[in-house]
Amino acid sequence: MKIKVSVKAGRKETRIERLSDTSFSVWVKEKPQEGKANYAVREALADHFSIPKSRVILISGEKSKSKIFEIL
Repeated sequence: MKIKVSVKAGRKETRIERLSDTSFSVWVKEKPQEGKANYAVREALADHFSIPKSRVILISGEKSKSKIFEIL
């Protein structure tokens, strides 16, 4: 399943808001430096879906606030 994720980096808390079946907003504490925010989003999505991090793959948007992840 592919999902669209809008990332809000550098926030006070980590949380996920489901906007639709395939669209989410994700707030993470980490700043968007050296891929730290991307890694934090991966971890948050893995926790949300109760799957290993290895099953959450960033497809596009590595340096963008809008990203597409594939959940295997």
